[in-house]
Amino acid sequence: MAAASPIASARRSTELSLVVMAALITAGAYTLASLGSFSRIPTRIVPFLAVLLGVLVFAHLAVRWFAQGADATMLPLAALLHGIGYVMITRLDEKLAGLQATWSIVAILVFVATLLVVQRASDLARYRWTFLFIGIGLLLLPMVPGLGYSSGGARIWVSLGPINFQPGEFAKLALAIFFAGYLADTRELIAAGTWKVGPLRLPEPRHLLPILFAWGFAVLVMVGQRDLGSSLLFFALFVVMMWVATERAGYLVLGLVLFGSAAYIAWRLFGHVQTRVDIWLDPWSRSLDEGYQIVQALYGLTDGGIAGTGLGLGSPNQVPEAQNDFIFTAIGEELGLFGAAAVLMAYLLLIGAGLRTALRTENTFEKLLAVGLTTILGVQAFIIIGGVIKVVPLTGITLPFVSYGGSSLVSNYILLALLIRLSDSGARRLHELPDDPTPAERWAARRLRRRTAGLGDAGVVA
Repeated sequence: MAAASPIASARRSTELSLVVMAALITAGAYTLASLGSFSRIPTRIVPFLAVLLGVLVFAHLAVRWFAQGADATMLPLAALLHGIGYVMITRLDEKLAGLQATWSIVAILVFVATLLVVQRASDLARYRWTFLFIGIGLLLLPMVPGLGYSSGGARIWVSLGPINFQPGEFAKLALAIFFAGYLADTRELIAAGTWKVGPLRLPEPRHLLPILFAWGFAVLVMVGQRDLGSSLLFFALFVVMMWVATERAGYLVLGLVLFGSAAYIAWRLFGHVQTRVDIWLDPWSRSLDEGYQIVQALYGLTDGGIAGTGLGLGSPNQVPEAQNDFIFTAIGEELGLFGAAAVLMAYLLLIGAGLRTALRTENTFEKLLAVGLTTILGVQAFIIIGGVIKVVPLTGITLPFVSYGGSSLVSNYILLALLIRLSDSGARRLHELPDDPTPAERWAARRLRRRTAGLGDAGVVA
């Protein structure tokens, strides 16, 4: 463990205060939802608060022990979003709330395990090709007969005994690590543009092909599985990371042109894409079939108004699958514009913390990885919230930390742990706390000393 630092200590104290505040807000919302629904305070509120505080303090202690210099706002913001989401899921379906509670504990344990295993963020760059193959394997897993199955029109699920999960939720993290590692090594060669094609100066194909293959494969597989939300997410991830790595706005413009072309082609070729666009443009004419969800969601947001109907006093169950794609509608109905804006501000602050982490480090891989992970979080939140309020066509994707789903929750806590590790690494590079050796480095040094001592004793005997 690193020596104590005033900056690190202040950050961890702030984080603990904010974590406790998030727990109290969650417990208060849980109580209000029970009062609104059943006109009584829940009998298990004290055990609920105790378990909630215990889990969050455990996560805080993991950050305090293994990432002392990390940003103080990331974990509390994620805890607040997670708490609001859990209260709304409990409000909608208590059986699902029980499953979500189990997945919440699993997610926190995986969060701690990630901090334990990834002790140096830069070490991940050495395994970039491994992460590429892991990402490709995870994307293909739902297409394996006997393992993958379709749900809601998309073949993105895998069933292993009693456990069902979405491999794509973890593939996006693996591919973000690959993109960051590969671009950190080749960004100058890609930015140079030494291959001239007419008036254009392009990168050498051998430098660009590996990352184009990874991106194109991911997008095509997601389109083939009819997971349009993930396709858009991978596209945005690739374009943003290329833009940041090369510092050339041309890649951003080219990405927007390619996105527009791909969207038009998908609209012309796929019937389900045409249906999504038609519902987006005019849900009212289909309000009894395909447009029913979005129409009910708009009614719910309207009923919420400025201050909301109150927790437990709305009718969020009028929207099918409100615990997944439309959980933001349930929040907007019962907490109103104020509550919905608070959720948006929490995401903006979390995205800001991720980008601040990228700005604070001079290590290219760490900078790109922080940007990539933050892009995943921000684009995912934009796609689902924008779909609910009819800014963009609705696609099936989860709202990070809020929606129901074990795969999403676990993958987002891994993402959070990686951002916290990157933030801690940046603080050490800026000498805000001593950059002491990690336990793994201490163990390797101890083994080297023993081996060296053994060789020395052998030489004396000889």
